Amino acid sequence: MTPTIATLARAASDRPAADKLAAVRTQVSAEEWRVRCDLAACYRLAHGLGWEDTIFTHFSARVPGPETHYLLNPLGYLFDEVTASSLVKVDVMGNIVLDPTGLGINPAGWVIHGSVHEARDNAHCVMHTHTVAGVAVSCQPGGLLPINQQALTIVHDLAYHDFEGIALDGAERARLVAHLGAKNNLILRNHGLLTVGDTVGAAFLRMYALSRTCDIQVHAQAGGAAIAPLPQAVIDRVRDQMRAPGGGPVRAADLAWAAMLRRLDRQGVAYAV
Repeated sequence: MTPTIATLARAASDRPAADKLAAVRTQVSAEEWRVRCDLAACYRLAHGLGWEDTIFTHFSARVPGPETHYLLNPLGYLFDEVTASSLVKVDVMGNIVLDPTGLGINPAGWVIHGSVHEARDNAHCVMHTHTVAGVAVSCQPGGLLPINQQALTIVHDLAYHDFEGIALDGAERARLVAHLGAKNNLILRNHGLLTVGDTVGAAFLRMYALSRTCDIQVHAQAGGAAIAPLPQAVIDRVRDQMRAPGGGPVRAADLAWAAMLRRLDRQGVAYAV
C-alpha cells in the first residue's frame, strides 16, 4: 500500500473525466452527499488557513449508514483541489468502495483515520495536520502548556501518542487508539495534531483551537520572558466549565461551522460539486 514515486507523480498529473465526478452525486445517498460537501469544505478552509502539507495530511468523515465507511482525499490532491465528488470512500480496512479519481488513498490515511473510525462510534470526523507550530509543540517534552484560556479549554481533553515512524504500519493502529481513548484531541509526538468530532464542524473547531493554541505557545516562548503559570484551581475551573451543559464545543461548532461555510460561499469556492 506504500505509494511509489511513480504513483505520486501520476497522481499529480492525472485527473478523472468530468462525467465520472458528476456521476458521484447520483451514486450516493443525500445524507452522504451532505457529509461530502462538509468534508470538502473542511479541506478548502484548511487550505485558506495554511494547514496543508502539500498532499501529506488527511481529514476523514464517516459515511452515514450501517457500514463503517469513511471518506478521504484522493492521493495526490492538494487541499484546494478537493471537491465533494472527488472524495474517496473506503472501508475500515482501507479497501476502496468508491473512487471516481482512480488514484486511491495514501495508506497513512488508513492507518491513522481508519483506526479511529473503527474504534470510536462517535468519531464521525477525524482531522490530522502538520502545521509548523503544531509540530513544534509536539516536539516539546511538556507538550501543550496550560498557560492561556485557549489551552485550558483543551488540556482536559488531550492525549498523546509517541512517534513510531511514518504511519504505514498497521500494528500501530491499536496503540494509537489506546492512547487516544475517549479524548477528542491528540498530539502525535514529533509528528503533528489530530482532532475528533461527532460532526465535521466539531472536529474543525477543535483543530482550529488546538492549532491556534500551539501558535500562541510558540510565540510566547519566542518572546524569551518567563511565562506566567496559571493556578491549578483556575485550570480545574475551566475544565468544569467545559464539561457543564452547554459548555462544550458542539453548539459553538455548529455556529462557527455555519459561519465558515458562509465565508466559502461568499468567496465563490466550488467545493460542493
